[in-house]
Amino acid sequence: MNGEVAYVLDASALMALLNVEPGATVVEELATAAAISSVNWCEAFGKLRTAGVDAVSLTANMDETGITILSFDETEARRAGELAPVTRSFGLSLADRACLALAARLGVPAVTADRAWADLDVGVEIVCIR
Repeated sequence: MNGEVAYVLDASALMALLNVEPGATVVEELATAAAISSVNWCEAFGKLRTAGVDAVSLTANMDETGITILSFDETEARRAGELAPVTRSFGLSLADRACLALAARLGVPAVTADRAWADLDVGVEIVCIR
């Protein structure tokens, strides 16, 4: 396990926090010990910008959470690619697999709002926030 990072967030968990949706309090409690892949940050940022959220305030809100953004590297790229056939029937996206790949590399649970992940068997503990 990485000494500082205890959880890896999926975009859905981050969106729940930033939009104050159900499960936000769970993510808020984990935030200072959480990281998110740059791929998942890109996904959440894009969705929120599409919804009209100002980029400056969005970045400021993210900075206030204490969540660390980690770069998506070659190791995670390979792992996410390996997960494609295993997760296809669950409908997981590239960003979903990026989250799982980072969680696997760090040896920490993946946190999501997507209940379909509860049935995954990919060697990563899944924490559903709602």
